[in-house]
Amino acid sequence: MSASPRGTLSHRLVWQTTALVAAVIIVISGVHVLSNRQILLNALDAQLVAALSRSPGAQYGRGTTTQTADLAASGLIRIDQAGDDVLVQMPGSMPDATITALLAVPPGAAPSTMDVAGLGPYRFVARQTGGGRGGPVLTVVGLPMSIVTRPVQGQLMVSGLLLLVAIVGSYLGARTIVARSLRPLNRLAAVANNVSALRLERGEGAVPVRVDAADTNPASEVGQVGLAFNHMLDNVENALAVRHRSETKVRQFVADASHELRNPLASIRGYAELTARNRDDLPTDTAHALERIEAESDRMSDLVEDLLLLARLDSEPTLDFQPTDITELVVTAVDAARAASPDDHWQLDVPDGEVTVWADARRLHQVIANLLANARTHTPAGTTIVTCVRTEPGQAIVEVTDDGPGIPPDLLSRAFERFTRGDPARLRRAGASSTGLGLAIVHAVVTAHGGTVAVESQPGRTRFTVRLALAQGVG
Repeated sequence: MSASPRGTLSHRLVWQTTALVAAVIIVISGVHVLSNRQILLNALDAQLVAALSRSPGAQYGRGTTTQTADLAASGLIRIDQAGDDVLVQMPGSMPDATITALLAVPPGAAPSTMDVAGLGPYRFVARQTGGGRGGPVLTVVGLPMSIVTRPVQGQLMVSGLLLLVAIVGSYLGARTIVARSLRPLNRLAAVANNVSALRLERGEGAVPVRVDAADTNPASEVGQVGLAFNHMLDNVENALAVRHRSETKVRQFVADASHELRNPLASIRGYAELTARNRDDLPTDTAHALERIEAESDRMSDLVEDLLLLARLDSEPTLDFQPTDITELVVTAVDAARAASPDDHWQLDVPDGEVTVWADARRLHQVIANLLANARTHTPAGTTIVTCVRTEPGQAIVEVTDDGPGIPPDLLSRAFERFTRGDPARLRRAGASSTGLGLAIVHAVVTAHGGTVAVESQPGRTRFTVRLALAQGVG
Protein backbone atom coordinates (compact mmCIF):
# COMPACT_ATOMS: atom_id res chain seq x y z
CA MET A 1 0.00 0.00 0.00
CA SER A 2 1.38 3.35 -0.96
CA ALA A 3 1.36 6.18 1.54
CA SER A 4 -1.99 7.93 1.73
CA PRO A 5 -2.10 11.61 0.81
CA ARG A 6 -1.96 13.88 3.83
CA GLY A 7 -5.41 14.85 5.03
CA THR A 8 -7.26 11.79 3.69
CA LEU A 9 -9.43 9.65 5.93
CA SER A 10 -7.04 6.69 5.70
CA HIS A 11 -4.06 8.91 6.61
CA ARG A 12 -5.86 10.29 9.67
CA LEU A 13 -7.04 6.85 10.80
CA VAL A 14 -3.55 5.35 10.53
CA TRP A 15 -1.86 8.12 12.49
CA GLN A 16 -4.61 8.40 15.08
CA THR A 17 -4.49 4.65 15.68
CA THR A 18 -0.70 4.74 15.94
CA ALA A 19 -0.84 7.67 18.36
CA LEU A 20 -3.44 5.88 20.50
CA VAL A 21 -1.35 2.70 20.68
CA ALA A 22 1.75 4.74 21.56
CA ALA A 23 -0.11 6.64 24.29
CA VAL A 24 -1.45 3.41 25.83
CA ILE A 25 2.00 1.80 25.78
CA ILE A 26 3.60 4.90 27.32
CA VAL A 27 1.03 4.97 30.13
CA ILE A 28 1.35 1.23 30.82
CA SER A 29 5.15 1.35 30.69
CA GLY A 30 5.23 4.39 32.97
CA VAL A 31 2.96 2.76 35.54
CA HIS A 32 5.01 -0.45 35.37
CA VAL A 33 8.33 1.36 35.80
CA LEU A 34 7.02 3.44 38.73
CA SER A 35 5.59 0.31 40.35
CA ASN A 36 8.87 -1.56 39.98
CA ARG A 37 10.80 1.42 41.32
CA GLN A 38 8.60 1.52 44.39
CA ILE A 39 9.00 -2.24 44.89
CA LEU A 40 12.77 -1.96 44.62
CA LEU A 41 12.78 1.04 46.95
CA ASN A 42 10.73 -0.86 49.53
CA ALA A 43 13.14 -3.79 49.24
CA LEU A 44 16.06 -1.41 49.71
CA ASP A 45 14.44 0.07 52.81
CA ALA A 46 13.92 -3.46 54.15
CA GLN A 47 17.62 -4.18 53.64
CA LEU A 48 18.47 -1.01 55.55
CA VAL A 49 16.28 -2.07 58.48
CA ALA A 50 17.89 -5.51 58.44
CA ALA A 51 21.35 -3.94 58.37
CA LEU A 52 20.46 -1.89 61.47
CA SER A 53 19.75 -5.03 63.48
CA ARG A 54 23.17 -6.54 62.84
CA SER A 55 26.11 -5.91 65.16
CA PRO A 56 28.87 -3.54 64.01
CA GLY A 57 31.30 -6.39 63.38
CA ALA A 58 34.27 -4.25 64.50
CA GLN A 59 35.65 -2.54 67.62
CA TYR A 60 34.88 1.09 68.40
CA GLY A 61 37.68 3.56 68.35
CA ARG A 62 38.10 7.29 68.02
CA GLY A 63 37.38 7.95 64.35
CA THR A 64 37.93 4.32 63.44
CA THR A 65 37.23 3.46 59.80
CA THR A 66 37.12 -0.06 58.44
CA GLN A 67 36.69 -1.44 54.96
CA THR A 68 36.01 -5.03 53.94
CA ALA A 69 35.44 -6.87 50.64
CA ASP A 70 31.85 -7.48 51.62
CA LEU A 71 31.26 -3.80 52.12
CA ALA A 72 32.91 -2.92 48.83
CA ALA A 73 30.65 -5.37 47.02
CA SER A 74 27.41 -4.30 48.66
CA GLY A 75 28.23 -0.61 48.94
CA LEU A 76 26.95 -0.57 52.54
CA ILE A 77 27.80 2.41 54.72
CA ARG A 78 27.41 1.96 58.49
CA ILE A 79 28.27 4.52 61.12
CA ASP A 80 28.01 3.67 64.80
CA GLN A 81 28.49 6.40 67.38
CA ALA A 82 28.71 5.77 71.12
CA GLY A 83 29.76 8.88 72.96
CA ASP A 84 33.05 10.02 71.46
CA ASP A 85 33.67 6.70 69.80
CA VAL A 86 32.76 6.44 66.12
CA LEU A 87 32.93 3.32 64.00
CA VAL A 88 32.63 3.89 60.24
CA GLN A 89 32.28 0.92 57.91
CA MET A 90 32.14 1.75 54.22
CA PRO A 91 33.54 0.69 50.80
CA GLY A 92 35.88 3.69 50.61
CA SER A 93 36.99 6.81 52.41
CA MET A 94 34.65 9.53 53.61
CA PRO A 95 35.39 13.10 54.66
CA ASP A 96 34.69 14.02 58.28
CA ALA A 97 32.17 16.61 57.12
CA THR A 98 30.15 13.92 55.37
CA ILE A 99 30.29 11.69 58.47
CA THR A 100 29.08 14.60 60.60
CA ALA A 101 26.22 15.24 58.14
CA LEU A 102 25.17 11.59 58.18
CA LEU A 103 25.18 11.48 61.97
CA ALA A 104 22.61 14.27 61.78
CA VAL A 105 20.09 11.89 60.19
CA PRO A 106 17.18 11.83 62.66
CA PRO A 107 16.82 8.40 64.29
CA GLY A 108 13.50 6.66 63.86
CA ALA A 109 12.54 8.74 60.81
CA ALA A 110 11.62 7.25 57.42
CA PRO A 111 14.53 6.39 55.13
CA SER A 112 15.87 9.40 53.25
CA THR A 113 18.12 9.91 50.24
CA MET A 114 21.37 11.92 50.37
CA ASP A 115 24.32 12.43 48.06
CA VAL A 116 27.63 11.04 49.32
CA ALA A 117 30.74 12.70 47.95
CA GLY A 118 32.47 10.35 45.54
CA LEU A 119 29.79 7.65 45.87
CA GLY A 120 26.59 9.25 44.55
CA PRO A 121 23.09 9.09 46.02
CA TYR A 122 22.50 6.80 49.03
CA ARG A 123 19.48 5.75 50.99
CA PHE A 124 19.96 6.20 54.76
CA VAL A 125 18.12 5.23 57.91
CA ALA A 126 19.14 5.88 61.55
CA ARG A 127 18.34 4.26 64.91
CA GLN A 128 19.32 5.06 68.43
CA THR A 129 19.61 2.32 71.09
CA GLY A 130 20.60 2.31 74.75
CA GLY A 131 23.70 0.64 76.19
CA GLY A 132 27.29 0.60 75.07
CA ARG A 133 30.37 1.86 76.81
CA GLY A 134 29.67 5.50 76.18
CA GLY A 135 25.91 5.54 76.64
CA PRO A 136 23.28 5.48 73.85
CA VAL A 137 24.42 4.19 70.46
CA LEU A 138 23.43 6.00 67.22
CA THR A 139 23.57 3.79 64.16
CA VAL A 140 23.26 5.16 60.62
CA VAL A 141 23.05 2.66 57.76
CA GLY A 142 23.02 3.49 54.05
CA LEU A 143 22.84 1.58 50.79
CA PRO A 144 23.47 2.98 47.31
CA MET A 145 20.42 4.09 45.32
CA SER A 146 22.02 2.37 42.28
CA ILE A 147 20.38 -0.81 43.59
CA VAL A 148 17.11 0.85 42.53
CA THR A 149 18.13 3.17 39.70
CA ARG A 150 20.09 0.67 37.59
CA PRO A 151 17.21 -1.82 37.16
CA VAL A 152 14.82 1.07 36.57
CA GLN A 153 17.10 2.57 33.91
CA GLY A 154 17.41 -0.81 32.24
CA GLN A 155 13.67 -1.22 32.29
CA LEU A 156 13.24 2.26 30.80
CA MET A 157 15.61 1.37 27.96
CA VAL A 158 13.73 -1.87 27.27
CA SER A 159 10.39 -0.04 27.45
CA GLY A 160 11.63 2.61 25.04
CA LEU A 161 12.79 -0.04 22.59
CA LEU A 162 9.50 -1.89 22.91
CA LEU A 163 7.66 1.40 22.40
CA LEU A 164 9.55 2.05 19.18
CA VAL A 165 8.84 -1.47 17.93
CA ALA A 166 5.17 -1.13 18.92
CA ILE A 167 4.81 2.23 17.11
CA VAL A 168 6.33 0.87 13.89
CA GLY A 169 4.28 -2.32 14.15
CA SER A 170 1.04 -0.50 14.90
CA TYR A 171 1.65 1.93 12.03
CA LEU A 172 2.23 -0.88 9.53
CA GLY A 173 -0.65 -2.90 10.93
CA ALA A 174 -2.99 0.09 10.93
CA ARG A 175 -2.09 0.88 7.33
CA THR A 176 -2.91 -2.67 6.28
CA ILE A 177 -6.16 -2.84 8.25
CA VAL A 178 -7.33 0.64 7.18
CA ALA A 179 -6.48 -0.07 3.52
CA ARG A 180 -8.44 -3.31 3.63
CA SER A 181 -11.36 -1.69 5.45
CA LEU A 182 -11.55 1.27 3.04
CA ARG A 183 -11.38 -0.75 -0.17
CA PRO A 184 -15.18 -0.75 -0.55
CA LEU A 185 -15.19 3.02 -0.04
CA ASN A 186 -12.44 3.41 -2.66
CA ARG A 187 -14.46 1.31 -5.11
CA LEU A 188 -17.48 3.50 -4.41
CA ALA A 189 -15.39 6.61 -5.11
CA ALA A 190 -14.19 5.04 -8.38
CA VAL A 191 -17.80 4.47 -9.44
CA ALA A 192 -18.64 8.09 -8.60
CA ASN A 193 -15.68 9.30 -10.67
CA ASN A 194 -16.78 7.13 -13.62
CA VAL A 195 -20.31 8.55 -13.41
CA SER A 196 -19.00 12.11 -13.26
CA ALA A 197 -17.03 11.48 -16.49
CA LEU A 198 -20.13 10.34 -18.42
CA ARG A 199 -21.60 12.69 -21.02
CA LEU A 200 -25.24 12.81 -19.97
CA GLU A 201 -26.31 16.06 -21.60
CA ARG A 202 -27.25 14.33 -24.85
CA GLY A 203 -28.78 11.02 -25.86
CA GLU A 204 -30.87 8.78 -23.66
CA GLY A 205 -28.72 9.51 -20.63
CA ALA A 206 -28.04 5.86 -19.80
CA VAL A 207 -25.87 5.35 -16.72
CA PRO A 208 -24.22 1.95 -17.24
CA VAL A 209 -22.11 2.14 -14.07
CA ARG A 210 -23.30 0.70 -10.77
CA VAL A 211 -21.78 -0.19 -7.41
CA ASP A 212 -21.03 -3.92 -7.20
CA ALA A 213 -23.42 -6.05 -5.19
CA ALA A 214 -20.60 -6.93 -2.79
CA ASP A 215 -20.42 -3.27 -1.78
CA THR A 216 -24.17 -2.78 -1.26
CA ASN A 217 -24.62 -4.91 1.84
CA PRO A 218 -26.88 -2.89 4.16
CA ALA A 219 -25.24 -4.54 7.19
CA SER A 220 -22.26 -2.16 6.84
CA GLU A 221 -22.11 1.61 6.66
CA VAL A 222 -20.29 1.57 3.31
CA GLY A 223 -22.81 -0.94 1.99
CA GLN A 224 -25.64 1.41 2.94
CA VAL A 225 -23.96 4.23 1.05
CA GLY A 226 -23.39 1.95 -1.98
CA LEU A 227 -27.03 0.84 -1.96
CA ALA A 228 -28.25 4.44 -1.71
CA PHE A 229 -25.85 5.42 -4.52
CA ASN A 230 -27.29 2.74 -6.81
CA HIS A 231 -30.83 3.90 -6.04
CA MET A 232 -29.78 7.46 -6.85
CA LEU A 233 -28.27 6.34 -10.18
CA ASP A 234 -31.48 4.48 -11.01
CA ASN A 235 -33.51 7.63 -10.35
CA VAL A 236 -31.09 9.74 -12.39
CA GLU A 237 -31.24 7.29 -15.29
CA ASN A 238 -35.05 7.23 -15.21
CA ALA A 239 -35.21 11.03 -15.09
CA LEU A 240 -32.79 11.31 -18.03
CA ALA A 241 -34.79 8.77 -20.00
CA VAL A 242 -38.00 10.75 -19.41
CA ARG A 243 -36.21 13.96 -20.41
CA HIS A 244 -34.85 12.31 -23.55
CA ARG A 245 -38.27 11.05 -24.58
CA SER A 246 -39.75 14.50 -24.02
CA GLU A 247 -36.97 16.20 -25.98
CA THR A 248 -37.31 13.65 -28.78
CA LYS A 249 -41.01 14.40 -29.07
CA VAL A 250 -40.33 18.13 -29.12
CA ARG A 251 -37.59 17.76 -31.75
CA GLN A 252 -39.78 15.52 -33.86
CA PHE A 253 -42.62 18.01 -33.59
CA VAL A 254 -40.32 20.89 -34.58
CA ALA A 255 -38.92 18.90 -37.49
CA ASP A 256 -42.36 17.83 -38.68
CA ALA A 257 -43.84 21.28 -38.23
CA SER A 258 -40.92 22.93 -40.02
CA HIS A 259 -41.14 20.45 -42.86
CA GLU A 260 -44.88 21.00 -43.23
CA LEU A 261 -44.42 24.77 -43.16
CA ARG A 262 -42.06 24.77 -46.12
CA ASN A 263 -44.74 24.18 -48.74
CA PRO A 264 -47.23 26.80 -47.47
CA LEU A 265 -44.42 29.32 -47.16
CA ALA A 266 -43.27 28.58 -50.69
CA SER A 267 -46.84 29.08 -51.90
CA ILE A 268 -47.21 32.35 -50.03
CA ARG A 269 -43.94 33.61 -51.41
CA GLY A 270 -44.86 32.49 -54.93
CA TYR A 271 -48.26 34.16 -54.90
CA ALA A 272 -46.75 37.31 -53.44
CA GLU A 273 -44.12 37.43 -56.20
CA LEU A 274 -46.77 36.73 -58.85
CA THR A 275 -48.98 39.52 -57.58
CA ALA A 276 -46.01 41.89 -57.28
CA ARG A 277 -45.36 41.63 -61.02
CA ASN A 278 -48.25 44.06 -61.49
CA ARG A 279 -46.97 46.29 -58.66
CA ASP A 280 -47.41 49.43 -60.77
CA ASP A 281 -51.14 48.75 -61.16
CA LEU A 282 -51.68 48.17 -57.43
CA PRO A 283 -52.58 50.74 -54.81
CA THR A 284 -49.66 51.98 -52.73
CA ASP A 285 -50.90 50.30 -49.55
CA THR A 286 -51.35 46.99 -51.36
CA ALA A 287 -47.88 47.17 -52.91
CA HIS A 288 -46.34 47.91 -49.52
CA ALA A 289 -48.28 45.00 -47.99
CA LEU A 290 -46.96 42.67 -50.68
CA GLU A 291 -43.41 43.80 -49.95
CA ARG A 292 -43.90 43.03 -46.27
CA ILE A 293 -45.41 39.65 -47.11
CA GLU A 294 -42.39 38.78 -49.26
CA ALA A 295 -39.93 39.97 -46.59
CA GLU A 296 -41.66 38.14 -43.74
CA SER A 297 -42.08 34.97 -45.80
CA ASP A 298 -38.36 35.06 -46.59
CA ARG A 299 -37.54 35.53 -42.91
CA MET A 300 -39.89 32.74 -41.90
CA SER A 301 -38.39 30.45 -44.55
CA ASP A 302 -34.94 31.11 -43.08
CA LEU A 303 -36.28 30.35 -39.60
CA VAL A 304 -37.82 27.08 -40.79
CA GLU A 305 -34.56 26.07 -42.46
CA ASP A 306 -32.65 26.86 -39.27
CA LEU A 307 -35.08 24.79 -37.20
CA LEU A 308 -34.77 21.87 -39.60
CA LEU A 309 -30.98 22.10 -39.46
CA LEU A 310 -30.96 22.08 -35.66
CA ALA A 311 -33.38 19.16 -35.58
CA ARG A 312 -31.10 17.16 -37.91
CA LEU A 313 -28.01 18.04 -35.87
CA ASP A 314 -29.78 17.01 -32.66
CA SER A 315 -31.02 13.68 -33.95
CA GLU A 316 -28.21 12.34 -36.10
CA PRO A 317 -25.78 14.79 -37.68
CA THR A 318 -25.01 13.89 -41.28
CA LEU A 319 -22.01 15.95 -42.26
CA ASP A 320 -19.84 15.56 -45.32
CA PHE A 321 -16.33 15.64 -43.82
CA GLN A 322 -13.62 16.56 -46.28
CA PRO A 323 -10.21 18.23 -46.00
CA THR A 324 -11.20 21.90 -45.90
CA ASP A 325 -9.05 25.02 -46.02
CA ILE A 326 -10.59 27.13 -43.29
CA THR A 327 -8.65 30.21 -44.45
CA GLU A 328 -10.45 30.19 -47.80
CA LEU A 329 -13.84 29.90 -46.08
CA VAL A 330 -13.06 32.86 -43.84
CA VAL A 331 -11.91 35.04 -46.74
CA THR A 332 -15.07 34.23 -48.73
CA ALA A 333 -17.36 34.86 -45.75
CA VAL A 334 -15.71 38.20 -44.94
CA ASP A 335 -16.00 39.33 -48.57
CA ALA A 336 -19.72 38.58 -48.49
CA ALA A 337 -20.15 40.38 -45.16
CA ARG A 338 -18.24 43.41 -46.47
CA ALA A 339 -20.58 43.61 -49.45
CA ALA A 340 -23.63 43.31 -47.18
CA SER A 341 -22.41 45.97 -44.75
CA PRO A 342 -19.98 48.39 -46.42
CA ASP A 343 -20.31 50.89 -43.57
CA ASP A 344 -18.35 48.66 -41.21
CA HIS A 345 -14.58 48.28 -41.10
CA TRP A 346 -13.72 44.69 -41.96
CA GLN A 347 -10.23 43.40 -41.22
CA LEU A 348 -8.64 40.05 -41.98
CA ASP A 349 -5.72 38.38 -40.24
CA VAL A 350 -5.01 35.02 -41.89
CA PRO A 351 -1.80 33.04 -42.44
CA ASP A 352 -0.22 32.78 -45.87
CA GLY A 353 -0.55 29.01 -46.15
CA GLU A 354 -3.54 26.70 -45.85
CA VAL A 355 -5.06 25.75 -42.52
CA THR A 356 -6.73 22.42 -43.20
CA VAL A 357 -9.37 20.79 -41.04
CA TRP A 358 -11.71 17.85 -41.54
CA ALA A 359 -15.07 19.54 -41.92
CA ASP A 360 -18.28 19.92 -43.85
CA ALA A 361 -17.30 23.02 -45.84
CA ARG A 362 -20.91 24.20 -46.30
CA ARG A 363 -21.76 23.96 -42.62
CA LEU A 364 -18.44 25.47 -41.51
CA HIS A 365 -19.00 28.38 -43.88
CA GLN A 366 -22.40 28.82 -42.22
CA VAL A 367 -20.71 29.01 -38.82
CA ILE A 368 -18.40 31.82 -39.93
CA ALA A 369 -21.19 33.64 -41.76
CA ASN A 370 -23.44 33.49 -38.68
CA LEU A 371 -20.68 34.90 -36.46
CA LEU A 372 -20.08 37.76 -38.90
CA ALA A 373 -23.81 38.40 -39.23
CA ASN A 374 -24.13 38.47 -35.43
CA ALA A 375 -21.36 41.07 -35.20
CA ARG A 376 -22.89 43.09 -38.01
CA THR A 377 -26.43 42.99 -36.62
CA HIS A 378 -25.73 43.84 -32.99
CA THR A 379 -23.23 46.66 -33.46
CA PRO A 380 -23.68 50.20 -34.80
CA ALA A 381 -22.50 51.25 -38.26
CA GLY A 382 -18.79 51.95 -38.47
CA THR A 383 -17.83 49.09 -36.13
CA THR A 384 -14.44 47.46 -36.67
CA ILE A 385 -14.81 43.68 -37.06
CA VAL A 386 -11.60 41.65 -37.15
CA THR A 387 -11.58 38.02 -38.30
CA CYS A 388 -8.45 36.07 -37.43
CA VAL A 389 -7.27 32.58 -38.34
CA ARG A 390 -4.35 31.08 -36.44
CA THR A 391 -3.08 27.72 -35.30
CA GLU A 392 -1.94 26.16 -32.07
CA PRO A 393 -0.50 22.66 -31.67
CA GLY A 394 -3.14 20.35 -33.16
CA GLN A 395 -5.79 23.08 -33.43
CA ALA A 396 -7.13 25.61 -35.90
CA ILE A 397 -8.59 28.73 -34.30
CA VAL A 398 -10.99 31.25 -35.82
CA GLU A 399 -11.68 34.46 -33.90
CA VAL A 400 -14.27 37.14 -34.71
CA THR A 401 -13.73 40.30 -32.66
CA ASP A 402 -15.65 43.57 -32.74
CA ASP A 403 -15.39 46.83 -30.83
CA GLY A 404 -19.13 47.21 -30.39
CA PRO A 405 -21.11 47.75 -27.18
CA GLY A 406 -20.73 44.14 -26.02
CA ILE A 407 -23.19 41.49 -24.89
CA PRO A 408 -25.24 42.25 -21.75
CA PRO A 409 -24.04 40.14 -18.80
CA ASP A 410 -27.47 38.57 -18.33
CA LEU A 411 -27.31 37.18 -21.90
CA LEU A 412 -23.63 36.22 -22.06
CA SER A 413 -23.95 32.92 -20.17
CA ARG A 414 -26.73 31.72 -22.49
CA ALA A 415 -25.55 33.27 -25.74
CA PHE A 416 -25.54 29.88 -27.51
CA GLU A 417 -28.97 28.77 -26.29
CA ARG A 418 -31.80 28.65 -28.77
CA PHE A 419 -34.05 31.66 -29.13
CA THR A 420 -31.81 33.78 -26.95
CA ARG A 421 -32.55 37.31 -28.02
CA GLY A 422 -31.85 40.61 -26.36
CA ASP A 423 -34.05 43.65 -26.20
CA PRO A 424 -35.11 44.54 -29.78
CA ALA A 425 -34.05 48.09 -28.93
CA ARG A 426 -30.47 46.81 -28.79
CA LEU A 427 -30.50 45.85 -32.49
CA ARG A 428 -28.10 48.45 -33.85
CA ARG A 429 -29.08 48.38 -37.54
CA ALA A 430 -32.24 49.68 -39.11
CA GLY A 431 -34.41 46.80 -40.32
CA ALA A 432 -32.20 44.20 -38.64
CA SER A 433 -33.92 41.21 -37.09
CA SER A 434 -32.83 38.17 -35.14
CA THR A 435 -34.41 34.73 -34.81
CA GLY A 436 -32.25 33.79 -31.84
CA LEU A 437 -30.98 30.68 -33.66
CA GLY A 438 -27.79 31.92 -35.33
CA LEU A 439 -25.43 31.29 -32.41
CA ALA A 440 -27.29 28.09 -31.49
CA ILE A 441 -26.51 26.80 -35.00
CA VAL A 442 -22.87 27.86 -34.56
CA HIS A 443 -22.63 25.85 -31.35
CA ALA A 444 -24.42 22.80 -32.78
CA VAL A 445 -22.32 22.69 -35.96
CA VAL A 446 -19.01 23.22 -34.15
CA THR A 447 -19.92 20.55 -31.58
CA ALA A 448 -20.84 18.14 -34.39
CA HIS A 449 -17.32 18.74 -35.75
CA GLY A 450 -15.82 17.85 -32.37
CA GLY A 451 -14.76 21.43 -31.70
CA THR A 452 -15.61 24.15 -29.20
CA VAL A 453 -16.90 27.69 -29.40
CA ALA A 454 -16.64 30.32 -26.67
CA VAL A 455 -17.43 34.00 -26.21
CA GLU A 456 -16.01 36.73 -24.02
CA SER A 457 -17.45 40.20 -23.97
CA GLN A 458 -17.18 43.57 -22.33
CA PRO A 459 -18.13 47.04 -23.51
CA GLY A 460 -15.91 47.86 -26.47
CA ARG A 461 -14.74 44.31 -27.16
CA THR A 462 -16.54 41.07 -27.95
CA ARG A 463 -14.70 37.99 -29.21
CA PHE A 464 -16.03 34.63 -30.42
CA THR A 465 -13.45 31.84 -30.60
CA VAL A 466 -13.94 28.60 -32.57
CA ARG A 467 -11.47 25.75 -32.09
CA LEU A 468 -11.28 22.76 -34.45
CA ALA A 469 -8.83 19.91 -34.75
CA LEU A 470 -6.30 20.25 -37.55
CA ALA A 471 -6.45 17.59 -40.25
CA GLN A 472 -3.50 15.24 -39.78
CA GLY A 473 -1.53 14.01 -42.75
CA VAL A 474 -3.06 16.51 -45.19
CA GLY A 475 -0.67 18.79 -47.03
